[in-house]
Amino acid sequence: MRGFVLKCAGKAPDGVVPAVDSARVRRHEASTLCPGPVGDRHSPGAPDVVRSPFAETLKAQNLIRLDIISDVACPWCFIGKAYLDRALEAHPGHPFGIEWHPFQLNPDMPAGGMDRAAYLEAKFGGRDTALRAYAPLIEHAATAGVELNLAAVRRTPNTLDAHRVIHWAGLEGRQTHAVAGLFRALWQEGRDIGDLPTLADIAASAGLDRAMTLRLLQSDADSDDIRARDQHARDRGVSGVPTFIIANRHVLQGAQPSDVWARVIGEVTARLADAATGAGE
Repeated sequence: MRGFVLKCAGKAPDGVVPAVDSARVRRHEASTLCPGPVGDRHSPGAPDVVRSPFAETLKAQNLIRLDIISDVACPWCFIGKAYLDRALEAHPGHPFGIEWHPFQLNPDMPAGGMDRAAYLEAKFGGRDTALRAYAPLIEHAATAGVELNLAAVRRTPNTLDAHRVIHWAGLEGRQTHAVAGLFRALWQEGRDIGDLPTLADIAASAGLDRAMTLRLLQSDADSDDIRARDQHARDRGVSGVPTFIIANRHVLQGAQPSDVWARVIGEVTARLADAATGAGE
């Protein structure tokens, strides 16, 4: 296996949250990933428009697309989700329709994963160094209300199959439930989410048919599609996760605190209201 090149994006980088372009708000049915390099907060290029049932649902419900590029093997992605969840719960009328997209931090991980201690040794040079590196993670987890159980994690998984489950859950309208279950299984319960029966159990808990999911997992169904979508994100400039794409236009990288999301929700909601008022005049 090659060296560990990619990493979690970690906590949100310092910087001003970009304003929302009202012209893009009126075109929120457009669908793509990361129209410019990460950090290019206002990419001037025209997006690649991809029509999909999800995009049509957003249009019908007058929602803004929020694409989340993530890997369940990334604890910062778990924290980023928790921060976002808090903000969404505080704003029940929020304008976002959410779709999760695959990104493997370690695409060369063996199919069966690897021992967690060996992984930490390879990545950080040992457990003590890893604990120091994880100190900010633990601090942010507490702030986000996430109870991590790092000691319970015995294996670092290859997450290709987990991403397949997330994809299938999306087809059933259960994607966020599956993502939450996978994060909880790995980072709080210490379960091996590279194990196919375990994945089938998690899928069932999210509302999918367990037997059918297990049969699909035992095949190569949608594996190439997941790899292609992962590569597409990299080709568009994504090098760390979580990465959030708002309205196919604005890029937020890292675990953004809930107050940042509250500001974003407020601004997007105001822009939508202004657009609706303008359309009615």
